[in-house]
Amino acid sequence: MITKELIADWFKGLQDDICQKLEAADGTGKFQEENWVREEGGGGRSRVLQNGTVLEKGGVMFSAVHGDLPEAIQRSFKVEKTTFFATGVSIVIHPNHPLVPIIHMNVRYFETPEAGLKWFGGGIDLTPHYVNENDARFFHQALKGTCDQFHHDYYTQFKHWADDYFFIKHRNETRGVGGIFFDRLGESEHFTLADRWEFVKSVGETFAKVYVPLIERNKDRPFTEEQKNWQLLRRSRYVEFNLVYDAGTKFGLETNGRIESILMSMPPQANWAYNYQPVANSDEAQTLSLLKKGINWV
Repeated sequence: MITKELIADWFKGLQDDICQKLEAADGTGKFQEENWVREEGGGGRSRVLQNGTVLEKGGVMFSAVHGDLPEAIQRSFKVEKTTFFATGVSIVIHPNHPLVPIIHMNVRYFETPEAGLKWFGGGIDLTPHYVNENDARFFHQALKGTCDQFHHDYYTQFKHWADDYFFIKHRNETRGVGGIFFDRLGESEHFTLADRWEFVKSVGETFAKVYVPLIERNKDRPFTEEQKNWQLLRRSRYVEFNLVYDAGTKFGLETNGRIESILMSMPPQANWAYNYQPVANSDEAQTLSLLKKGINWV
């Protein structure tokens, strides 16, 4: 039987495994752990790596929180007053190397006992500072392989969902090359909650399998000061998305989550240049041309 305790314990193990593999890939960086308690119920285990050889700032965060569901979220979920339980792992990695991509993953479980809601959500998306088409295809093929183990429509459905979700409307560009995104996956006519849980576990296990090779492919490549400046400009887009559109950030703030953990996704440094225009036919211009919905990477 799937229980919230079983799910939370598995997520803790996932956090352990990913931290170990990221430390090995970085070579020198170590995650620092901080345990915290939420006044209204529950808490978490925050792990942050800073100033590593490759990873400038990375967070692998576990939380399991509970209590009364805030009124704003009650209205959003269209439920009456109820308690809730939510647990998950959230990851954002900002490398110091402009040719190593930013990556994000979130896998989570949510339930409201009185309202009878039980569902999973999550996804993985990749945000290269420079879009390397071979890397993008490798990333998407790995995600498709994971999805195809569970349903032939999962990848297409969740890739489209990611294109729509990770979209910076005020810039008319995607945050990166997308990935997969899904939300409120519960029992249905064709899937049990156990089916959804096995899928979410497989997504979690895909993270290190796909990101460690991307680090290895790119971490020793030479780069220029111009490329480093472009990296800082692209980081600013990441900040804009997370503060304006990201649902996880909003949920954390509305449930009185720990602010340091919620804003872990922010890069250590980002630049906003006024009306920056890349040189025509440059690598920067090529990257911007690929930040759009609907690209078939597989």
